[in-house]
Amino acid sequence: MVKIRPAEIRDAEGIARVHIETWRVAYHGLMPESVLQGLTLGVQGERWEQSLAHPKRTSTVVAELKEAVIAFASFGPEPGNDYRYQGELSHIYVLPPHQRRGIGTRLLREAAQGLLQHNLPNMLLWVLSSNPARQWCERLGGRYLRDRVLEFGGQKLKEAAYGWDELHGLAGR
Repeated sequence: MVKIRPAEIRDAEGIARVHIETWRVAYHGLMPESVLQGLTLGVQGERWEQSLAHPKRTSTVVAELKEAVIAFASFGPEPGNDYRYQGELSHIYVLPPHQRRGIGTRLLREAAQGLLQHNLPNMLLWVLSSNPARQWCERLGGRYLRDRVLEFGGQKLKEAAYGWDELHGLAGR
């Protein structure tokens, strides 16, 4: 049975593994291969350890199966002073063998509940425009808002913003 719980510092390596594996699968052909192959467990593990040890205002939850992290989500205040959305889902990744089993939806619900607990009534999520996960966002009530262009590994990539105008319905699903 999959357990959802707040992340702890001891989860840093597991979160880093999920982060790397999901990026390499989901973004293959969408992002420069040099960026994907440059992700290392040591560097990502250290970044996640620092993030979990000093969370600032961001929270992270993990999905665990047999004491192994198989998915995670991070959320908190929207950092860019968006005029409409106060909360942001900054990360949500599920290992490929565990996708399409409702784990991502459970993590999304946890993020919505966590944002509401911090008086953040709505949420923004950025995804690569070419990422098929956009359909998942739309199925769960996310509304396409706008695009932006970022640079990864010397290549310009377009991201799409999705917004949830209110989180009570999502948090209660």
